[in-house]
Amino acid sequence: MAKQTPLYGAHEAAGAKFVDFAGWTMPLHYGSQLDEHRAVREHCGIFDVSHMGSVDIEGAQAEAFLRRLLANDVAKLSDGKALYSCLLNQAGGVLDDLIVYLRRTGEYRLVVNAATREADVDWFNEQLGDEAVTIKPRPDLAMLALQGPAAADLLASALPLELAAAARRLSPFCSIERDGYFIGRTGYTGEDGFELIMASESAQACWSAWIAAGVAPCGLGARDSLRLEAGLNLYGQDMDTDTTPLESGLGWTVSWGPEERDFIGREALLTQRESGVKRRLVGLVLEARGVMRAGQPVYLDGGQGTVTSGGFSPILGCSIALARIPAGAVTQACEIELRGRRLPARIVKPPFVRYGKAKV
Repeated sequence: MAKQTPLYGAHEAAGAKFVDFAGWTMPLHYGSQLDEHRAVREHCGIFDVSHMGSVDIEGAQAEAFLRRLLANDVAKLSDGKALYSCLLNQAGGVLDDLIVYLRRTGEYRLVVNAATREADVDWFNEQLGDEAVTIKPRPDLAMLALQGPAAADLLASALPLELAAAARRLSPFCSIERDGYFIGRTGYTGEDGFELIMASESAQACWSAWIAAGVAPCGLGARDSLRLEAGLNLYGQDMDTDTTPLESGLGWTVSWGPEERDFIGREALLTQRESGVKRRLVGLVLEARGVMRAGQPVYLDGGQGTVTSGGFSPILGCSIALARIPAGAVTQACEIELRGRRLPARIVKPPFVRYGKAKV
């Protein structure tokens, strides 16, 4: 049976069209995906992302444990800071991509993907030896994402005034924890915004308050088109256990130093880096009518690639995509096969859109 978030009733009352996502019944849209997309780019939208997993990892050796499990290095964090990292297997394949926050010394909070939340916790436990570490999944917590250029101004519509003021002062990838709210200035849309983790009852009250303040409820459809415009990877499409961060445009998330930090997957990534990466992830802009979708072939001088994520960009007014192509390809021109026809496209460097403005 599909799982529901604590806000399912609110989505149903708002007329949401539902879809199954990773075993969860989630709102796809509330009438118009395009309107929801534009609301986030131009004003503010609210997403229920409670299907994503929160996992607390605590203990005297929590830092050492996460330095071994993650490709990025949590030793770089100070209290309240966050970083983005891939969780790898021994072959360097991506088990998940996640955000990890240092709440305070020895206490971390990880936000993992919905499709991998149980598998991630199993992996953590499998890798745990005799370290003084406790792994605590937090299914009791809900999560909302307030996103858009007006997000900071609208915090006070639902939060205590002092907390809202403190959250407004956060820099990107920083967090504050107070009064039962955990707030990070992070997001998945290419806009300013906040992700808030809290008790289910608080999430329902915040959702209602923000909707009453004119914030648009947004579903998974707009979430996907927004993240695609922002050039952000989707786990299971743009990266998976058969691809490494170096093949997925995520080499910047790998902390190579210090050399003695032997994180899982390090040797495989070093071998790949030394021998040369054979594939790379790029952006595509279609220069004809049509919509690119995952799985479509990409033809270019030097070989063939595959679209990993594709869709229509409301801001650019054309189809955009992420694609994995041979690393040695240097041309900016390519062709995409759509319904038996080859259509022209150009290779670009993501993001396609940032803070509401075209970047390609």
